[in-house]
This record gives sequence, structure tokens and C-alpha cells, in this order.
Amino acid sequence: MPEATSGVPAATLLAALPDTVVVADAGGRVTYVNPAVSRLLGYSPADLLGRDLTEIMPSRFRTGHGGHITRFLTTGQGELVGNTTQLPALHVDGHEISIDVTLARVEPFPGASAAESSIVGVLRDASTTILLERQLQVSRYLAATLRVTAALTEARDADVAFAQLLPTLCTALDWDAALLWQADTEHGRLLHAATWAAPDADVPALATDAPTRVFHRGEGLPGRAWLHRAPVVAEELAADPRLVRREVVRADGLSTGVAFPVLSGDSLLAVCELFSTTQRPVPPELLEVLGHAGRQIGQFLARLRAESVVRELAETLQRSLLPSHLPTIPGVELAAHYRAGGEAALVGGDTYDVMPLPGGRWMVLIADVCGTGAEAAAVTAVTRHTARAAATDSPAEILRAVNAALLHEQGTGPLRFVTACCLVLEPAARGARLRLGVAGHPLPLVTGPDGDARAIGTAGRPLGIDGDLEVTETVLDLAPGSTLVLYTDGVTEARDDAGRQFGEDALLRVVAGAPVADAEAVVAAVSAAVESQLAGSRHEPDDLAVLALAVPAAR
Repeated sequence: MPEATSGVPAATLLAALPDTVVVADAGGRVTYVNPAVSRLLGYSPADLLGRDLTEIMPSRFRTGHGGHITRFLTTGQGELVGNTTQLPALHVDGHEISIDVTLARVEPFPGASAAESSIVGVLRDASTTILLERQLQVSRYLAATLRVTAALTEARDADVAFAQLLPTLCTALDWDAALLWQADTEHGRLLHAATWAAPDADVPALATDAPTRVFHRGEGLPGRAWLHRAPVVAEELAADPRLVRREVVRADGLSTGVAFPVLSGDSLLAVCELFSTTQRPVPPELLEVLGHAGRQIGQFLARLRAESVVRELAETLQRSLLPSHLPTIPGVELAAHYRAGGEAALVGGDTYDVMPLPGGRWMVLIADVCGTGAEAAAVTAVTRHTARAAATDSPAEILRAVNAALLHEQGTGPLRFVTACCLVLEPAARGARLRLGVAGHPLPLVTGPDGDARAIGTAGRPLGIDGDLEVTETVLDLAPGSTLVLYTDGVTEARDDAGRQFGEDALLRVVAGAPVADAEAVVAAVSAAVESQLAGSRHEPDDLAVLALAVPAAR
């Protein structure tokens, strides 16, 4: 070979290159190869000289690529020329490796006949590139499934999560359409649950067919995903002999389909089916990620379903601790509002009750149990039902009966004390007379016709702590135009984002500013003020109850 322009022989420069350089003549025979071929394919340079270039390719590729080389040498054109192409190559020991090949034409190559053109190929190991590409693709798949999981965590129940699953999954993974099949394992079938299509994808046949179709185990893509409990793929739907929706596939031009099961342990919840209108490869990495995603989504959906059941039970229990409706008391208007606390508490500890007593009198109770959850609900139930059973003309006696019941039921767990306010109301010719007892509870507020608000009663000690309970009774006449407001500390202790409590002074202002002798208006004003206090707050609210009794002004 001649020397390079620097004075260094070209052969010396080529021999020092880490990439394999192969030169072939117009007939495709190797005329030069540098020593790097030994590291790449295991051959010595002398082994390849004079041999056909296509011999380093697996036999199944030789005819096709030999034709490409010949066409390139005779016309100077071809899809392999000037581009880096990934191809399989045959190692000297017989195994295949992936290589990146870049081809170029030289007229003539130094040392060759002046009338001949040569082909120069640069070969390098593609395994590292392939590994990096696969790792990048897997990271994209994982990121997509994480976006799906993140979207599902915002769903309030399993039905909403199912509805969000398809659009989030398809958008993240760039598929054109999707179907969700919900498992009806009792009857051994999959039923259509949802259809989704990308804004630029038109799949009317699929959308029309799906609601009327049922898949059984092993039938079609969904049934096969159910049978194998693993993702299944048809990269060429039209050529799949097991295809059961051939007319639909043809009508919508669907090319590639994949289905994966949504599993919770061994239980099949659903099968998700994805479609592409262009043929696309489905690498094993995607199938593996979809398999993991199906199990993760299944566990999440199963938990959502379980939480929904628990929430329904909790709501039923909560309703049992509150009156289904407020009774009608002659000459007195009633209104109430209850709001459960933060999301962590399924059942609150606040309760209120209004029940009739002999002689046209009424018992009114509001109570707040320390804590939340099932144990607090049990204490709330004891409080409410004991007060009903012990109802007399004396609020003090009712509260003492509740105190005794709570002490009797007190177990070895945390102390569950109760604050309560109980009153016995008797309608009068003008307004109503109240006998009031308070046990550690926030004092009720009363407003007169002039709108002035003040607290009444004596606080006393909470229930469930000491057997020697003293309750001071207060007698109050509610004249026409007056309102009595009972509430729990979830009102005054509501905190804004800075941690400031709503407080008793603010509550007094709200009650005083509400319409006179309008129970509904007072309750609405208090509730709105508390919600405004909590708006945007990072602090979890306590449950609260507000109960108002108003004597309409005389007309």
C-alpha cells in the first residue's frame, strides 16, 4: 500500500484502528482486512483474503445481501450504502453476533486495478449499542407504566381507575386504540368494559364490535392472555390464523395487537388489549414490562375495590350513628350539618340526636368522642344509645348514665373520653324552655332577637374518665326570635394553612351575623365559614357537627 499523506503507510493506520475494515473487489472477494477482525469475528486477516465477503454472514442472509453488494458495485446505488446498518455476522466458532456495518465505494482502492471499483466496509460490535438501546427502551416503558400508576392513584374508586387506565396507558406507550375486557370468572368469560382510541385514530368497526363480543379462555388475543396469564402478541394480525375478528381488523386497518392480563395474585381482574394501525415490532422487553404492569395495576385495583367495600361499610356505620332525619318540633325549627374529617378517618366520632320524651318534651344531644375509626365509632354508639335508653327530664341524669356506661365499657386500650352537651326542651306558649347540661363540651351559643350572641352553660368534666361526675344544669327560656347553636370542636379548631384555628370569637361573629331565628341559615353560615377556613390548608380537618334550634319571631 502507498504511504498516507503524513508519511505513515496506510496499512499501518488501518491496522491501528479499533474497528474492523474490510475491502472487497467488484466480485465481492475480500482483498484487505485489518487485524481488528480477530477481536470482532475471531478470524485472522489471512483467513479471509480471497473469500467472498458474504461468507461472514449467516447463510440465510447471503443471497439477499450479496445482491445488494453487486447492485452497489455496478450502479453505485443501494440501501446499505452510505448508511450504518445493523446486521448479524457469523463468528468463526459459528455463533452469531450483531454488528453495525457502514459501506462505501472507492474508485479505485489503492493497490487495485485502475478499472476496478471496490467496496469498503467498516464493521463494529453492536452488542453494546443494542444493550444501551434496550435499556433506554425499557426505561421508557417503565416510565410509561409509572405514569399509568400515578394516574390511577388519583382515582377515588376502582370504576374511575378502570376508566382512566386505557387512555393513560395508550398515550404513554403510543398505541392507537385499546379495549378493556373485564373478567366474569363465574361464567368463564371476558366482557367488554371500555374502548379507547387516539384522537387521530379512527376505529369504528372495533368500537361497534367490542360491546357485542364475549371472549372465553384461550379465545382470541384476550382469551390467550387469560389462558397463559402473560402478555401475548400478534405483530401481523391479518396473518394470525387464530384471529377471530378478521373483518374488524380489515375494516379498521389494524396491523399489530398485544394483550396482557391484569392480575391480583392468582385472580384475573381484566385483560387489556392494545392495537396499532401500523405494523410495529413488540420486543420481549415491552412484553415483560406489560406483564409486570398488569400485576401492579391488578394489585392496585384490588386494593381500591377493597377500600370501596370498607368505605361503604364505614358510611353505613356512620349513618347509624346519626339520625336519618330531624323530627318536627312544634314551634321550633331544627337544622343540622355533619361532615366527616380527613381521608384517614373512615368513621368520625361526632354524633347528634333529637328524640321525643313523654309530655311533649324533647331530648337533644350532641357529643364528640376522642379519636376516630372503629373504636371511636363503638364509643359513639354506646354514647348515643345509652342517652336514648336513659332519657329523662334531667340532662344531668342522662349524662351520668352515659358516663357510667362508658366506664363499664372501658377496656385496656387507649382512654376514649367523650364530651357532650344534652338538653331537654319543652315548647312553651311563647318560645321554649331548655334545661341544659354540659360535660366538657364546647358551650352552646344563643342569640336573641337583637342578634347578640353569647355562650351559655357550665362546661363540667368529660364523660368516661371519673365515676364521680358532677353536672350543673342551666335553665334557659328561648324567646321568639332566638336561636341556640350546638357544635363540636371540629368547628372552632379548624386550621388554615398557617395553622391558625377558626376560634370561638370568629364563631360568635358568624352566629351573630346570621339571619335571626333561621336555623338553616345559621347552620349554613357556620359550615361555609369553616370550609373557607380550611380552603387550601395542609392540615387535616377534624369531623364536625352543627345543630341549631330556632324559635321563629312572633308575627
